[in-house]
Amino acid sequence: MAPKALDYESLNENMKKVQYAVRGELYLRASELQKEGKKIIFTNVGNPHALGQKPLTFPRQVVALCQAPFLLDDPNVGLIFPADAIARAKHYLSLTSGGLGAYSDSRGIPGIRKEVAEFIGRRDGYPSDPELIFLTDGASKGVMQILNTIIRGDGDGVLVPVPQYPLYSAAISLFGGSLVPYYLEETANWGLDINDLRHAVFQARCKGITVRAMVIINPGNPTGQCLSEANLREILRFCYQENLALLGDEVYQQNIYQDERPFISARKVLMDMGPPISKEINLFLSTLCPKDIGVNVGSETVDEIYKVASISLSPNVLHRYFKENVFCLQMGLMVNPPKPGDISYEHLLGRGAMYSFPQIRLPPKAIEAAKKAGKVPDVFYCLKLLEATGISTVPGSGFGQKEGVFHLRTTILPSEEDMPAIMASFKKFNDEFMEEHEDHRGYSRIFHSAAFIIPHNINSLIFRWGSNVSLKCE
Repeated sequence: MAPKALDYESLNENMKKVQYAVRGELYLRASELQKEGKKIIFTNVGNPHALGQKPLTFPRQVVALCQAPFLLDDPNVGLIFPADAIARAKHYLSLTSGGLGAYSDSRGIPGIRKEVAEFIGRRDGYPSDPELIFLTDGASKGVMQILNTIIRGDGDGVLVPVPQYPLYSAAISLFGGSLVPYYLEETANWGLDINDLRHAVFQARCKGITVRAMVIINPGNPTGQCLSEANLREILRFCYQENLALLGDEVYQQNIYQDERPFISARKVLMDMGPPISKEINLFLSTLCPKDIGVNVGSETVDEIYKVASISLSPNVLHRYFKENVFCLQMGLMVNPPKPGDISYEHLLGRGAMYSFPQIRLPPKAIEAAKKAGKVPDVFYCLKLLEATGISTVPGSGFGQKEGVFHLRTTILPSEEDMPAIMASFKKFNDEFMEEHEDHRGYSRIFHSAAFIIPHNINSLIFRWGSNVSLKCE
């Protein structure tokens, strides 16, 4: 008898290839332990509210008023909501026909796409066309939409940085394409060497793969580095020479915590370079959360992308029951927050760094123990950390790394008052793990690219982004 349509043997083979470490083995084990009553600190994903961080007030106020517009007619509304939140809610409601419960254009509310275009124009110094901006339900949806457009089959390859956020490897597998890795150099602040790119393309072509696009993640995830303007120019010239589309993941552009190398959008650098490059390269950008279809994309291609986006009618489903425009609203609030002098400006919170990607130097005895357990060494380490402390991280192997080098990724989103206890617990585990697997007392040095330092006085915490320093708890 033939297998049923949803029997494992008959499933889409591309789906079986998908791996997504952020919600993989470590997360599943953490969930099991949580059900058993163990306290788990989920630092595997950037989820600040789940770790107790207070939501930003102004966006919630505006969304609340837009979802319950009858509140605007209450004579006491000004006693509860600030005047700027009331004004913004009225503005956004005026952009919709039927309020947030109505379907919008498949690209998102036109008025908010206009605000996003204005934000991009202010950032880059070049105007942006609202008609080429697609608002999606988070950046991941936009990335998958473009990859699905580019990949025609397993003969098509996409250059992806390693380490990479596993969205890219998972989506490329799902759409039946081939991932072509290019390795970032950890000792050079996760820099990118154009010669390595050329070699990666050459190797792919030797295997019969047509490389059609290149991904850059800037600022890096999980590594946290910013690409220099010179490096971006090299990348754009390379894409021009090789006839590659460039997919720029710029979601973390506001999470920069060092002055040595500021964030610069690939779009600005491309426009600064001028013709012929600025007129030829197909550039797709994930800018904060929307998709900026943006540069040198033919109208027929845009029409095809629009057709696929239209399958979902409009961005965002709220609480599974209402097809609404809340995501579009949040985008407008992100690109157009309160300004100095506005009532709500003083209530804005400064942003904090989210990720750390330390290198773990494991002794041979630990690597051998991992092999006996049938685990990759950094998976073995992270599982032991989880069991001992309840700290749920992601092994570096889930992002890709060089052979024989091991990492873990953790968020640093728990509240500042909780961090000393969490780090003390981490240090205690690390000391005991290293002592168990070494012949002498000691613990591993853990090297950071997006690093946090725990100084001698563990009650004071310093957060840094994009530096090469080591973590040591004293």
